[in-house]
Amino acid sequence: MLTIANQLTLLRMGLVPVLVALLLNAEHGWALGVFVLAGLTDLFDGFFARRAGGSTRLGAMLDPVADKLLLGTSYVALTWGPGLLCPIPTWLTVIVLGRDAIIIISVVVVNLALERRVFYPSILGKLSTFSQVATAGLVLLMNTLGRCPDFMRFVFIATMALTVGSALHYVYSTSGRRASGAAPPPS
Repeated sequence: MLTIANQLTLLRMGLVPVLVALLLNAEHGWALGVFVLAGLTDLFDGFFARRAGGSTRLGAMLDPVADKLLLGTSYVALTWGPGLLCPIPTWLTVIVLGRDAIIIISVVVVNLALERRVFYPSILGKLSTFSQVATAGLVLLMNTLGRCPDFMRFVFIATMALTVGSALHYVYSTSGRRASGAAPPPS
């Protein structure tokens, strides 16, 4: 069960409190390093799970939990943490956390009320997640550099649009039109 991929996922989960502690102490440079390291664990756990035959049911459940934990806590700390020259706007954090709540509740309701179904991430969902990660990384970088350029407003708006769009798409797909119990993920 503790394949290399699963160990990397557990390491990512373990880095979350370190990241939050660094942000709460306004150690933005170190926090950026920890965030990048956590991102690398995500990249490599996927590599080992797919290419090296290390995919497990435990990993399939832990990986999205680790991702949500890292992003959710990063957004909260980068919105309300001390010493932020360039914080994530409150409205964006609420939207990101709300989208995650919609996804979790939808999966639970569909699986309990109907039958076990697997909802594969869509291209829009992947773009939304990429945008959220890039936004958190940029905010960390800007705070490390002690700047908050005007273009960050556009980054926040683009992330909001992708997040809302993917949430609406996800609600549509959980309505039963696109869900499947055994279909392969889209390419």
